[in-house]
Amino acid sequence: MDLGRILDKLPATNDKNLLVDTSTADDAGVYKLTDEIALIQTVDFFTPVVDDPYMYGQIAAANSFSDVYAMGGSPLTALNIMAFPPDIFPAEVMAEILRGGADKAIEAGAVIAGGHTITDDELKYGLAVTGIGHPLKIVTNAAARPGDKLVLTKPIGTGIISTAIKAGKEMGDLANDAARVMAELNREAALAMQETGAHACTDITGFGLLGHTWEVAAGSALGINIFAAKVPFFDGVMDLIKERFVPGGTRSNALFLHDKVVFPAQFPKDEQILLCDAQTSGGLLISVAADKLDMLIESLEKYQVQTKAVIGEVVAEHPGKVHVL
Repeated sequence: MDLGRILDKLPATNDKNLLVDTSTADDAGVYKLTDEIALIQTVDFFTPVVDDPYMYGQIAAANSFSDVYAMGGSPLTALNIMAFPPDIFPAEVMAEILRGGADKAIEAGAVIAGGHTITDDELKYGLAVTGIGHPLKIVTNAAARPGDKLVLTKPIGTGIISTAIKAGKEMGDLANDAARVMAELNREAALAMQETGAHACTDITGFGLLGHTWEVAAGSALGINIFAAKVPFFDGVMDLIKERFVPGGTRSNALFLHDKVVFPAQFPKDEQILLCDAQTSGGLLISVAADKLDMLIESLEKYQVQTKAVIGEVVAEHPGKVHVL
């Protein structure tokens, strides 16, 4: 489904205080309240990606807060959103999911103020989050500049790993490592980004690395080169692709991007799938001036961000397209 075409049919919003809307497929909406305060609003929820209810709650909450961090803001309040099948799961499962979300909110310094639950045939959970930021310091996905370097702060492959988990495949440490990374807040990466003065940012979630990278290219009216060999991914994920543990969302991403991403001749299909993999609670993709790259890496190290891979560059050539090199 092409959501962009649907959104284009909605009435335009002319409020001058709406600083970021749906026009650039950004991570959150931003509304200016005063000269020093802007509201950052986002919502996200999804079906379980791990078996443990508490960890699922943590991951879903971290994923929801991530949109605020990607905009250069801080989460303030959140509302639980849950669809729950009481004929399938006991009430204790709901309690553990909500506890996981609540603990992650405490870690983020946010307050869960309530929420809404419905009965459904399929379990889903997430948060509607309100954050704050300075109107002049909001970081969007549409302000990259030629010469910028792109830094990614988490490895990719969680969509494939989650699909294997749902299929019952035993993976041991790989599943645990992926869950731990998905549950990590992007707060520290966002602090480093803000300290450095990055030009643009997005978080890598359901549209995959290449999908969200293309949104930066399209929004900024510039081209992007991705260095495939520099992209970090979980050890063992390529084996899972070969075993065909590929989510439908990943295949949909690849189909949508077929005329927006240029691969080298003979580029392996499995690697194309990985670069399109639909992520859950992925890292930040930060676009920073080349002369500030070292400063960003040093700041990420200071905040103990484990992954800080320089995976691409912004160019004036081929605007609106991503070239994989």
